[in-house]
Amino acid sequence: MAGESTRRTFLVAFLVCFVCSLLVSGSAIGLRAIQEREVLTIHYRNVLSVTGLLAPGVDVVELWHEVVDPRLVDLDTGEYSDAFDPATFDPRRAAADPALARPIPAQVDLAGIRTRTRIAPVYFIRQEGEVVQVVLPVHGRGLWSTLYGYISLAADLTTIAGFGFYEHAETPGLGGEIDNRQWLAQWPGKEAFDPEGQPRIEVIRGRVDAASPYARFQVDGISGATVTARGVTNLLHYWLGEDAFGPFLQRLRTEGFDD
Repeated sequence: MAGESTRRTFLVAFLVCFVCSLLVSGSAIGLRAIQEREVLTIHYRNVLSVTGLLAPGVDVVELWHEVVDPRLVDLDTGEYSDAFDPATFDPRRAAADPALARPIPAQVDLAGIRTRTRIAPVYFIRQEGEVVQVVLPVHGRGLWSTLYGYISLAADLTTIAGFGFYEHAETPGLGGEIDNRQWLAQWPGKEAFDPEGQPRIEVIRGRVDAASPYARFQVDGISGATVTARGVTNLLHYWLGEDAFGPFLQRLRTEGFDD
């Protein structure tokens, strides 16, 4: 009787564990698709947030498929790349892949990131078949963290259409003010490049003097966040410069948006 009781106990325990494992596995598989869709939706929202096209009630996924044309670019040549699917390409993972990562020479590493991926995504925003904006991913060191964001350039490839960060760990109320809507509202209409095509946009200390001939390249500083503000300037100068998207943007200026 004792042996029979022990066998039944183990059998019941096994069946309970087996059923629970099936339930957990089924839930994980069922939730995976939902989680993947949510990750994509967040990515779509992050990109579209700098275009000025998002509005309350807008379906993010529908808007994405309506206006966004994602492409991949070889940063070393400025040419398009078909090596990967732009819909699934992960630039952060690529930057950690020795086959795709490239060390950045210290003298040009304004963003303080040491390495970058050779392949990077870009997002053309099309309306009525015409490219109206080009969204570029940017990142670089702030005070406490790496700042990840996007900058959108208008079709003239000089005027900023929008700018913002989707991830950072800067101090709330200080460097964290790079998320402040009023501060971000200054960026649209500013010019990213000078007439010679060099990155010129910068976050200054204090307020921009509207009468200054350089006001079109300047954004108000953030009180108590000098290092973070300098990091924003530096990362933009890097990613818009010759070691990153510069060759690609120059090719677009010369050849236009047609493939």
